[in-house]
Amino acid sequence: MGEVTQVQGPVIVVRCNRLPPLNRALMARVNGDTYFFEVHQHLDDDHVRAIILHRSTGLQRGTLVYDTGAAVRVPVSDACLGRVLDIFGAPLDNQPAADISDYRDIHSPPRPLSESVITDDILPSGIKVIDLLCPFVRGGKTGLFGGAGVGKTMLIMEFMHAIAHLHKGLAVFGGIGERIREGHELWHQMKEANVLPHSVLVYGEMDESPGVRFRAALSALTYAEYLRDTLQKEVLFVVDNVYRFVQAGSEISSLLGRMPATVGYQPTLASEVSELEERINSTPEGAITSVQAVYVPADDMTDPAVSEILGHLDTRVILSRAAASQGLYPAVDPLASGSRLVDAYVLGERHYRIAQQVREHLSRYKELENIISMLGMEELSQEDQRVVKRARKLQRYLTQPFFVTEAHSGVAGVSVPLNDTLDDCDAFLSGKFDDIPEKACYMRGSMKEGAS
Repeated sequence: MGEVTQVQGPVIVVRCNRLPPLNRALMARVNGDTYFFEVHQHLDDDHVRAIILHRSTGLQRGTLVYDTGAAVRVPVSDACLGRVLDIFGAPLDNQPAADISDYRDIHSPPRPLSESVITDDILPSGIKVIDLLCPFVRGGKTGLFGGAGVGKTMLIMEFMHAIAHLHKGLAVFGGIGERIREGHELWHQMKEANVLPHSVLVYGEMDESPGVRFRAALSALTYAEYLRDTLQKEVLFVVDNVYRFVQAGSEISSLLGRMPATVGYQPTLASEVSELEERINSTPEGAITSVQAVYVPADDMTDPAVSEILGHLDTRVILSRAAASQGLYPAVDPLASGSRLVDAYVLGERHYRIAQQVREHLSRYKELENIISMLGMEELSQEDQRVVKRARKLQRYLTQPFFVTEAHSGVAGVSVPLNDTLDDCDAFLSGKFDDIPEKACYMRGSMKEGAS
């Protein structure tokens, strides 16, 4: 259909005999290697600009380009379970490719609104602080927000472990700009935990072109939609990291010649995030529950990309660097985190009351921290001293050893049922544990069990 006239890093310009539509996949062969491109701009009557979905090494002017006749498609089948794939569905695990004849377009439109289902069901995770204060929504979207090194990936891996063992569901993991070390660790841990046979891993690694990182999320989502619609299962769709998806879009936008918008982000930021988020929905046949790690640049929650992603979510789990520095893991900020399910009608009166009282105690402790550091606890009223002591114990009680860190920490992971968490917090609030030391509350499961 034409030939390459310019190669600008991960972007090419193609002179065409006939203009292909936007998002059409194009193909070229160079020295036995096959290259795929995706059309993003019509420059004039004869030229289009496309992004390269591979490394650009080997491409040159005059390379012949062919029209595939469709957008990028991935092979879908239940044979994909247990596999590690790239954005085209090709294996990355040194295993032979499965014989699959069914393909899906990665740009499929979202299901009609009339076919979507909104649920108010809680998805228990066995993680105390999340189940109590910011419960995950079954069939909803949850974001784990935090800067570098506060535990986003560990929390995601722990939740995948919980879904496989507590709910016996399927998981699709979309690794966008993943470090190969992290991807390798995840693969080994899922294999050891016997979670891999129920999972599909789709990777667009950090060293790939921005085109690959930009489309990795849509490829992974296509597999999640297939498992939901065909196998009619509850599917956990995990993305690590959505911010890298935005970054890849920003790189491509600059190379396409678009004028940057707020803080240097692409002007199409809102539509690109919406294209991904609005396809994550549930139907009467099956549910997609999404958990997304979101890197927060410079720990600034007002960043335009972070704010845009935040607007699509049902639950927000904010990870705090201050909590991580005190050794409180998971480093969830209980006051900044929240969920649309935190409502007395949905949670029930008891859960809602206990969650609110725990928040009140932690909030009061935060207000008094400066006074305590300057004047000491003795200057507080008896009531405030009691609140602070209980808040500190609650803070330590809401920490928890994870299954996925057992090999590193030597501490066995625990999963705590919601009823046990509620009973324990009720006991802390009523003063039943006023006599026990703070260290007895730290990094343990339920208080009903023996000392860890």
